[in-house]
Amino acid sequence: MMLTFTVVVPAAGIGSRMGAACPKQYLPLAGKFLIEHTLDRLLSHPRIAQVVVAIAPDDDFFATLPLASHPRVSVIHGGTVRAESVLNGLSLVKTEWVLVHDAARPCITHHDIDLLIHEGLAGDGGLLGSRVRDTMKRSDTSGHVVRTVDRSDLWHALTPQFFRCLELQQALQDALGRGAMITDEASAMELAGWRPRMVEGRADNIKVTRPEDLALAALFLNQQEKET
Repeated sequence: MMLTFTVVVPAAGIGSRMGAACPKQYLPLAGKFLIEHTLDRLLSHPRIAQVVVAIAPDDDFFATLPLASHPRVSVIHGGTVRAESVLNGLSLVKTEWVLVHDAARPCITHHDIDLLIHEGLAGDGGLLGSRVRDTMKRSDTSGHVVRTVDRSDLWHALTPQFFRCLELQQALQDALGRGAMITDEASAMELAGWRPRMVEGRADNIKVTRPEDLALAALFLNQQEKET
């Protein structure tokens, strides 16, 4: 029997950097809403048994989407920070392993999901990433360059990120209890002593955070459709 997985999608944020009247996951993109593209990519993967979406308690929009009634979609209220939303979502997970994916990353491919699962199952889990290509600078608090940073081992952390559900739950609970700054799931796992594997994925798996990212995401989606 083929091993299947759950994906938790934290979608309780407001995306303030977009400067939009609604949360960024509900912005139009290539004929759909942004989150619909993301969920379509996940639900169409043959090894994804369930997608848990963590939404804001006052979110009345998600329920109006056709995907809200999909038999493999579950909804739960998120928290005030990402780690709380993911932790809430994990309470509905019944599979041993879980992926966590940003609602605002609509360009994820099945190939990258397969690659992450293959590599992650062999160790402590892992996360998709792309190698840093630009020259990296470190500045002081006034914005002046202090030094150039060696980029040879630097990565941009992407999603999905892939871990055993119980281990991730414990790591997030411990991190929140300590008041640690948790910006992704891997940082909680690292704090707990795990060593997630960096898995190189496609650089077009972008996160829509600014208005100009919508046009770029639309371009990437169109290119990917031509590849299939």
